[in-house]
Amino acid sequence: MREGYRLRLKLRPRYPRMVEHATPILILNGDLRWTEDLARLARDAPLVLAADGGANALARIGVRPDAVIGDLDSIDARTRSWIGEERMVSRPDQGSTDFEKALAFAFEDSDIDRLTVLGALGDRLDHTIGNLGVLAREARGPGLIFLSDQEQVLATALEVSLESSPDETWSFWTFDPGVRVTIEGVRWPVENAFLTVGGYPSISNEATGTRVRVVPTSGTVIVCRLLS
Repeated sequence: MREGYRLRLKLRPRYPRMVEHATPILILNGDLRWTEDLARLARDAPLVLAADGGANALARIGVRPDAVIGDLDSIDARTRSWIGEERMVSRPDQGSTDFEKALAFAFEDSDIDRLTVLGALGDRLDHTIGNLGVLAREARGPGLIFLSDQEQVLATALEVSLESSPDETWSFWTFDPGVRVTIEGVRWPVENAFLTVGGYPSISNEATGTRVRVVPTSGTVIVCRLLS
């Protein structure tokens, strides 16, 4: 674990538009394109975790994770040797995914209150949908963010006011048909409406100012902010 992490760092990162504060990061074994910004984010993070094969992606940029969590069937033997057995956290239970195991390690077993996840989006559709389902179930708002080179995604069951820039593209939807959502600060406001994936989600909406306010009722809404 990187020295000083338990101080819960609140320093601004070099890319404040991508993450609000310097946060620990978790790398999944998904489609991850290492842009300069994302690689620098990984190198500067106060704590780096990997879910099993996510460690292979970190090895490509020379970053050793503080812990690798999962059933450890996807990490390359060479990568595992390079990282070291002392950083392996074996959790062979097949009743949960490596992502879920890593979240439990982060939020239940470690001193972590915020987490940015890379590699959760893209590549295999089934994995992306499954990861979004976990995100919706966790519903930690800005405390749990999916980040790629194209978007920033979170899920919230509570009212949130999120930083934005005028004309940014935002999308909103729910997996639960019983959830109603109010959205302010966008070109097409939403007032206490159902935004189900199979119904009428708010896709490609546009921010009109510096804040977007999201108010879900009786459940969780997914919020996706496109990064231009």
